[in-house]
Amino acid sequence: MLMNKKLLAHLRETYRAGTRVELVRMDDVQAPPIGTHGTVYGVDDTGSILVHWDNGSGLNVVYGIDSCRKVGERNGG
Repeated sequence: MLMNKKLLAHLRETYRAGTRVELVRMDDVQAPPIGTHGTVYGVDDTGSILVHWDNGSGLNVVYGIDSCRKVGERNGG
């Protein structure tokens, strides 16, 4: 999926550094378990959400493939 400036700005506003998230889906054999929590430290230029997972993993949430949600919210990101 193509990233545009408006969508990238929205993602950066929604997933600010320090935001707590929960993993909903990640298409990677080394992914943390679904339900793992972590702390966002940024959003890169492709829209991937950069997360320090509580289990020590550093895998990013890839926009359009993986999904996370802000802790305390119902919808995926």
